[in-house]
Amino acid sequence: MTLTLRTLLIQRAARLQERPALSAPEWGTLSYAQFRNRVEGVARGLLEAEAPASIFSATGSAWDWAAEVAAAATGLRWAIDGERVPPEVLGGPRFNAEGGRGPYHHREELVCTDTPLTAGRTQGELVRRLQRLNDRLGWDHETRVELPLAQLGDAALRGALWSALYAGAHAVLNPGPVAWDPAPFLDLL
Repeated sequence: MTLTLRTLLIQRAARLQERPALSAPEWGTLSYAQFRNRVEGVARGLLEAEAPASIFSATGSAWDWAAEVAAAATGLRWAIDGERVPPEVLGGPRFNAEGGRGPYHHREELVCTDTPLTAGRTQGELVRRLQRLNDRLGWDHETRVELPLAQLGDAALRGALWSALYAGAHAVLNPGPVAWDPAPFLDLL
């Protein structure tokens, strides 16, 4: 199976089901299985209407990260000038609605290594970059990385979150000051 960001999420959730994936003030700690469920719920909400060409979320909360992963999982492009993710998709009444996840699962065939994630990166290119970066960083499923929640919109921090997902690490979005080095992630996205 060709590794896309969608398959990356599925594989990590299957392999690391109950291991911690993400901690955030508004959510507590989510396991990989719970994080996948949250992402797929957002993806389902995004696809309830006609899918836009690109999307963006800037709430300053962990929902932004879930929305970015949902965009990748559905083959949507993540762009600052993209259509804003509707608030009701981010944990509102449509989140994990009972209507089923058919629209989400039908997008699987549209997501491939050539699917753009951002204006400058395809999914396949990002996965290759994540592999090389994680080889250098040595991150794995035992890694716990603290990241500043206030910088969630920054490309370097989003790159660190993608790297944590690739490694199966535990990312902690901390609302307080965090000493972290964004340098390895500056050119990732």
